[in-house]
Amino acid sequence: MLTHLIKVDVLSLAEKIKIKEASALSDQVSALIGAASVKEKGSAVLLSFIKASDSQAAQLILHHGKMSVLPSRVYVGEITFELQYLFLSFVLIDRDFVSCPKLNISSRTLLLVDGLSDLQQKEHDLMQVGVIQGRKPNHLRQLVLDKLLEPLTRVSLPPRVSLTVGVAGIGKTTWVRHFVRQWSQGAICPDISFVLPFTFCELNLLDKMSAERLVKIAFPHMVDASLFLNSSCRTLLIFDGLDEFNGTLNFSDVAPCSDPKKEVPIDELITNIIRGNLLPDVAVWVTSRPGVASLIPGGLVDRVTEIPGLSSTDIQLFLKHHFSEREVDKKIWAHLESHKMLMVMCSIPCICWILAETLTYIIQSETHESLPKTCTELYAQFCSMKAEIGEPRGREPPKMEHGSNRKLLGNLGRLAFYGLLKRKYTFSEQDLKAYGIDSLLTQCSLGAGVVVREESFIHTTYRFTHLTIQEFLAATFYHASSKRAIFDLFSENTMSWPKIGFQNHFKCAFQHSQQAEDGHLDVFVRFLAGLLSPVTLKTLAGLLAVGKDDGNHKTWASGFLQGILGSGGAVVSLRTVNLAYCLQELQHSELLRSVEEDLRLGSLTGKLTRAHCVVLGYLLHVSAECSKETNLPGCLNYSTVKCLLPQLLYCSHLRLESNNFKDDVMELLGSLLSAKDCQIQKMSLAENAISNKGAKALSRALLVNRTLTSLNLRNNNIGSKGARFLAEALKMNQALVSLNLQSNGIDEAGAEALAEVLQCNRKLASSEETQWSKIMFFFNLTTLCWKEGDFITDKMSVISDASLFNSLQWNFIKSSATKALAHSLHFNTTMELLDLQENAVGNEGVTFLADALKANTSLRTLCLQGVSVGTGGAIALAEALMSNQTLQTLDLRGNSVGMEGAKALANALKTNRSLKSLNLQENSLGMDGAIFIATAFKENHQLTYINLQGNGIGESGAKVISDTIRGNTPGCVVDI
Repeated sequence: MLTHLIKVDVLSLAEKIKIKEASALSDQVSALIGAASVKEKGSAVLLSFIKASDSQAAQLILHHGKMSVLPSRVYVGEITFELQYLFLSFVLIDRDFVSCPKLNISSRTLLLVDGLSDLQQKEHDLMQVGVIQGRKPNHLRQLVLDKLLEPLTRVSLPPRVSLTVGVAGIGKTTWVRHFVRQWSQGAICPDISFVLPFTFCELNLLDKMSAERLVKIAFPHMVDASLFLNSSCRTLLIFDGLDEFNGTLNFSDVAPCSDPKKEVPIDELITNIIRGNLLPDVAVWVTSRPGVASLIPGGLVDRVTEIPGLSSTDIQLFLKHHFSEREVDKKIWAHLESHKMLMVMCSIPCICWILAETLTYIIQSETHESLPKTCTELYAQFCSMKAEIGEPRGREPPKMEHGSNRKLLGNLGRLAFYGLLKRKYTFSEQDLKAYGIDSLLTQCSLGAGVVVREESFIHTTYRFTHLTIQEFLAATFYHASSKRAIFDLFSENTMSWPKIGFQNHFKCAFQHSQQAEDGHLDVFVRFLAGLLSPVTLKTLAGLLAVGKDDGNHKTWASGFLQGILGSGGAVVSLRTVNLAYCLQELQHSELLRSVEEDLRLGSLTGKLTRAHCVVLGYLLHVSAECSKETNLPGCLNYSTVKCLLPQLLYCSHLRLESNNFKDDVMELLGSLLSAKDCQIQKMSLAENAISNKGAKALSRALLVNRTLTSLNLRNNNIGSKGARFLAEALKMNQALVSLNLQSNGIDEAGAEALAEVLQCNRKLASSEETQWSKIMFFFNLTTLCWKEGDFITDKMSVISDASLFNSLQWNFIKSSATKALAHSLHFNTTMELLDLQENAVGNEGVTFLADALKANTSLRTLCLQGVSVGTGGAIALAEALMSNQTLQTLDLRGNSVGMEGAKALANALKTNRSLKSLNLQENSLGMDGAIFIATAFKENHQLTYINLQGNGIGESGAKVISDTIRGNTPGCVVDI
């Protein structure tokens, strides 16, 4: 290498000797790149040589570039990643949206989430996307990639274990590659010295492995791997694609292993690394589809982020970029707007690419075929296109016999089907051969369109272009085989009872689908139903050997599916709603159109049978009528609300006026608003029959809800008692900005309670009541005036002045300033809310505040989030709570109270009778500290809210603690 560089005048003889004299490899690399980079075109010549060379020296430089901590790491790391990127992802380059500047990863952000929702853990990826309709929750914090591994606050620690989830095709691997590339260029995470990226596909081929050997797989020239394993430098270990791992991560029964030299099964190795038994000083980043990610206990994960899908604006931008002719992208966009399910699917970048490629081919061809209206039609057109188009220029197509596309599709379908049953999504060459697939055929047009070949330094694997491609091909295999199979197709290698005839096999598929707890067969049966459509069969005529279809199968299948809609339990689950999706794919839409028309006209009253409720649940996902506002006036009762409850959870704007709802329905809606998955932002319950009991149910929900911004209770009968319930909830709720209580008979007492909210709730911007005069009296104002529905804008400052100095967050206040503030609290009789979060108060400052609390009688809320409260500060606060009987809310999130601090607070709670809300989230309490807090509830029944999240309690411990608290204080809301 050095000789070559001398010949091309990049190095001089003296520089060569100097490089040779360097003893360490890192010094030689540093000297070589330093000498080359200062020469004109020197860097380009070196890059060109390394790319073309397979010499050991070049490989050592490449490997060293990934781990080097020298300044040269920036340049060599870029070379490494460019080679890796071109080698591993050339087949994905178009789908990564890199050519559209406004859509590439550099311009996108992750969402910081509290954990995985029930929807993510229990439902198919496509159902998740369909339910949320591509919306981003407003209350979630956005996180740019360079902040992924950094502390969120000045007093918190960086995460050890980070989990990034996203549905199939959303771009998890692309994010990982982008991170590695940015890191190698020195653009992000400069404190990280080493990055060790692995895919679970690679790890599938490993049997027993030690932590040291795992390191040496990434860097085989490393003699001593201890450099990576100690805490002298920060190392990041990336595990990409947990959903593709064939092993089982058993966190409950795994044998602990802390010896980095000990060889253990690969699944135990990964489990011990995530647990922190192995490599405790190494940061770990895991990516996965949401359902599989739930295998990792939440207590082991320090940070969960989610990759959001493309918004409708993003999709529009991509179409404009993809189609050069302006009228074409407008035509495609109009088509997507009229077929909402296709629009929703396009929020997944990979599917958006599939749709764009397919529609481009249809529009440019001279067949004048209509654009696909269903997912099955889209994928049928995509496969047909891949079978018909020629080979890319410059590549010699493999020799194929007549009908080989049909045979290849059949074999791929069989592989896809039995892989789907086994939840297997990556395949080896041996897997392909077992199903009669020549790996060379995967390079032909059809094969390359639906199968991706991936190579690394460990192995070569194959996978389908997207999960939905695998599911579609699986459905084509089942569809074709069911007409001639005599045994159950779900039993590949075992004998089963004879099962003859298409109808029996069709029923069997839906039975398996309905019984699957996580819905992993939902999209498979959608495609299976869609393959009975004449339009789809015509498209696939040359690829599927199915014979003639006289339409009888479609007629029978539609009747069978509608029969299932009318039977089942009292609650409509997403598994049942999937049957309506199947009817749409089958293009038997009479029932769907009927319910949608009644919904549009507002004439559903008296028509909501169970089958209609199922269809209505489907329309809540895909109907244009429901995309912005779900309007269900005068057509619901207790039983229909209960039936639709799981589907109402995901509406953004819910209008339920004039349904004569009573308090029992409010209990249902309260549980709806309290659910972690709740997406409701606006809810109107005007013109019903809700009393104070119903208002109480809603107020309990508002204590924990973080999505609802507008609540309309106009023309009900909640009275003063109901208004007080809501007022208490609004003192804690910081999401609601609009509340309408017009014509509710709340009288003076209710108006006073709500007026008090305006002093401590800094979010409530709009409130409609009937007792305005009492509110004006409360503030001793005679000129304050409200219009119906809003505050007069220029009077807002008058209200805010009532609590102008209550919030002092992010002001860098230290203990000395806190001492002066605490001194004023000895004499102040008006301040009710003091917010000092994210200041450097420390134990000393908290002790000053605690002394003030012993004398102060006005403060109701004290926020000390992230102020470095330790055990000493917690003990001081506990002593104050034993005498203070006015403080109602204490927020100690993000501190270090510890077990001893928790013990002191628990003793204080046994005597304190004023505290209603206590937040101890992320305070290192541990199981023992949480137990101390829980036992205090045997004597304290005043607390209505307690937060113990992020304290390393674990799932089983969390259940015990939660049950203990709720057993002693049933009305207490427990976040754990």
